[in-house]
Amino acid sequence: MDWGKGIVSVAGHDLEYACWGPAPGDAPTLVMLHEGLGSVGLWRDWPAALADATGMGVLAYSRAGYGRSSSVPVPRPLEYMTWEAEDVLGPLMDAAGIRAALLLGHSDGATIAAIYAGSVSDMRVRGLILIAPHFFAEAEGLEAIRAAKTLYEDGDLRERLARHHDHPDVAFYGWHDAWTDPRFAEWNVADAIDHWRIPAMVVQGAEDAYGTLAQVREVQERAYSPVEALIVDGAGHAPHEDAPEIVTPAVAAFCATLMALEDAPSETQ
Repeated sequence: MDWGKGIVSVAGHDLEYACWGPAPGDAPTLVMLHEGLGSVGLWRDWPAALADATGMGVLAYSRAGYGRSSSVPVPRPLEYMTWEAEDVLGPLMDAAGIRAALLLGHSDGATIAAIYAGSVSDMRVRGLILIAPHFFAEAEGLEAIRAAKTLYEDGDLRERLARHHDHPDVAFYGWHDAWTDPRFAEWNVADAIDHWRIPAMVVQGAEDAYGTLAQVREVQERAYSPVEALIVDGAGHAPHEDAPEIVTPAVAAFCATLMALEDAPSETQ
């Protein structure tokens, strides 16, 4: 896997990826996990901005069924985020040669990062940055997802997604149909938080239609490791897009603090 951009085969799928900044041998890496309708391209210019702001390398990839990655069957299993965390993320980091990482996820991607940190023993992962994470289903969020179907089938959402996804119907219905399955109302992965042993930063838009501050409180109440919460007033589900002037420096400061701790001499030295 070359540090740049391309396709890498992981867990039986051909996955689109792109990289910015220093290679893994030269600096820690921010591994970016996109939202339920996201992709490498839909991060837009934020990965490059993060590489500049942090001095770290940045790796983003499109999950199977998204972006330019290979397709998957639909409907997706309801545990698709757990499968991604346990079967794909680690091998992807292996393929990239990552030595030290922070996981940065948005929405479904934040949930995948949270599950990974709580279920996989990986000493490479030094911290979590979770933007609009979901640990359990909320009525408000499920209603917003149902409403998105109208925008997709009767509005211009399909056309917009088709610019970034080779398989837009797979991307949309794989996400929508899992979340709106009646069984998903009982979905809950908050027990992953109990097993974190690394610092976490949680970023939530105060006006997020897909999740409430209850998701942030769940982290604050359950985590044994340090948690930093950033609530962005006036921001919706993508606070890094709505208020980059707030979120980008805050993420950079969190990364700098963790890296300073990594570089600090231990008491036994």
